[in-house]
Amino acid sequence: MSARNVMSKMILLPCSKIYGAVTYMRNKFFDWGILKQHEFDVPVVVVGNLAVGGTGKTPHVEFILSQLRYSFHIAVLSRGYKRHTKGFVMASDKSTPRDVGDEAYQIYQKFNGEVVVAVCEERVAGINELLRLDPNINLILLDDAFQHRYVKPKASILITEYNRPVFEDSMLPYGRLRESIRGLNRADMVVVTKCPDTIKQLDFRIYSKHLELYPFQELFFSKYAYNNPVPLFPDRVKAFPYLDWLLETDTVLAVAGIGNPRPFVRYLKSFRAKVKVNVFPDHHSYTRKDIELLLNRFNTMRGERKYIITTEKDAVRLICNPYFPHELKPYIFYLPVEVEFINPAGPTAFVDALRKLIRQ
Repeated sequence: MSARNVMSKMILLPCSKIYGAVTYMRNKFFDWGILKQHEFDVPVVVVGNLAVGGTGKTPHVEFILSQLRYSFHIAVLSRGYKRHTKGFVMASDKSTPRDVGDEAYQIYQKFNGEVVVAVCEERVAGINELLRLDPNINLILLDDAFQHRYVKPKASILITEYNRPVFEDSMLPYGRLRESIRGLNRADMVVVTKCPDTIKQLDFRIYSKHLELYPFQELFFSKYAYNNPVPLFPDRVKAFPYLDWLLETDTVLAVAGIGNPRPFVRYLKSFRAKVKVNVFPDHHSYTRKDIELLLNRFNTMRGERKYIITTEKDAVRLICNPYFPHELKPYIFYLPVEVEFINPAGPTAFVDALRKLIRQ
């Protein structure tokens, strides 16, 4: 271990111990009833994680919506991270990422307004307002709310990443955990995400052993499936860059402002085209300077054919960006991502188990 790492551990580890003690006592206050949980007549499903950044919550929320939207009148409620508004805001056709945050905006756009989407810092107040405005709602998804214990959920879904196991992590700020791994005990369903295509039955058993779940808890495994690139500005595009058609003489500029861009970049690099990478912080709001940087990077890239490919989450921020130049619009695309469950019990096991929990 280097001197720098030793110094970092000496400074951050004590802070992690203090933070861990605080979160432990907070959870105990809820367990003992000192801090009150609110229960609603409408079933509430919580989707969240133990670690910060990039576990894949939003694609899994979208998967749940795609499977249940014809059986329930669903509302999605999140805090609207990095939005420029306060309080309760319902997404509408006039909303922008600045109004509701990029994730809520992405969900609203993807489902064409068929799903009610709202944001509110206080989830209890947000649920009450949703039910007041639309009494027909009969299922609520709370996005990124595993630690928001003021709402008592009907089902809790914990998302954790295959390549960054929670059982090998530490508390913030030394590690990435928002709370102790004991928080796993509150989950009804645990989903290990971003699994490799090469995962084997033995890997399922090893992961299950390390998580040490209770018999009532169900464990699922999922992976990302990337689709063909989609233009941000379809009316400006003449040719679509199917990735497997690109050659070694072509160049792709990968642009990502998400929690964990590595799977996205790794996927692009699995094709023949040369890949240049520009990474920004998670939920990044692109400034004029950022856009000028991308324009300059694109113009100086060498390649017979050149494209910019970004993530679905970044696309919703870029398409509304007033600084985005017209000359780049024919060349920028985003990569849609879908969730595929790869459980030994079969691809429908997750949805079947969730339906059962909701109807209990």
